[in-house]
Amino acid sequence: MTDIKSMTQEEIVDAVKALGEPAYRGKQIFSWLHRGARTFEEMSNLSKPLRTALAKEYYITVPRVARKQVSQRDGTVKYLWELNDGNCIETVLMSYHHGNTVCISSQVGCRMGCRFCASTVAGKVRDLRASEMLDQVLFTQLDSGREISNIVLMGIGEPLDNRENVLRFLTLVNHPDGLNIGMRHVSLSTCGVVPGIDALAELGLQLTLSVSLHAPDSETRSRIMPVNNAYDVEELFAACHRYFQKTGRRISFEYAMIDGVNDHEWQADLLAKKIHGMPGHVNLIPLNDVVESELKPSRRTALFQQRLESHGVTATVRRSLGGDIDASCGQLRRKELEQRGRRGV
Repeated sequence: MTDIKSMTQEEIVDAVKALGEPAYRGKQIFSWLHRGARTFEEMSNLSKPLRTALAKEYYITVPRVARKQVSQRDGTVKYLWELNDGNCIETVLMSYHHGNTVCISSQVGCRMGCRFCASTVAGKVRDLRASEMLDQVLFTQLDSGREISNIVLMGIGEPLDNRENVLRFLTLVNHPDGLNIGMRHVSLSTCGVVPGIDALAELGLQLTLSVSLHAPDSETRSRIMPVNNAYDVEELFAACHRYFQKTGRRISFEYAMIDGVNDHEWQADLLAKKIHGMPGHVNLIPLNDVVESELKPSRRTALFQQRLESHGVTATVRRSLGGDIDASCGQLRRKELEQRGRRGV
């Protein structure tokens, strides 16, 4: 059977026309799917024979809330969704003055191996389909009652390691007959998959590229981010400069502050030098404690920020949200896996 929610409106139109139905039926189906219809039977303006025919050939993805945690501090909501095959992924809903932002996952697990991230502890299981990324936005909005205005692809997984499905998701979520969330309201985070960055540059999408940098030198970066062994930091910065030259869009550099590892003054100086000539924003992130990691939060974040600013670099410290609900990436999924292991599931 075929995953109909991963299909574009044009593909659904072609599919219903092949069943002898008019094109507008395909548009109706697309609209139902993007409003959260869970079955074809809910699509009341379709004929019974068409609903039966669709159910024989297609299925509709519907995630189940396996866990839901709400922060008592700031209202951040963390969802652990169980997918059709029993795998689990995480989604975080955060409220800011500019609207509600949802942080979604792009893979079940992650193979990138970053030492400070809980998402990668159990490795990668599989890629998410476009429908499963769309469901995170759609069902988070439906469950919370909060309208989603911004999306960050910064949850479990490496988006550019699942590029085809991610691009299809972006097409779907941007569609005017769907959720209609504009590309300028989407941020895509990568740990440094250089071919993917170059491919994005060629597409000229108006999204925000966010690079998980975390160190400006190869020696440090290779210690904490194995991806640097495939695409070292020099290649990464070169790709970022090409991206800016091609798109004219500012890049956001994510930088988790790790005590005694990447928080030295010389590293701030080097970072400023590497991004010179390219409007970039450095987002300093207070490190979340991950049980399996010996890496600890930096005590020099303010000094590092000041050093960057002394070079004319725009640097901010990310506001920590959801600290009381395991909101850092991969923590909730890891706990679920541990509990399933104890139950023998």
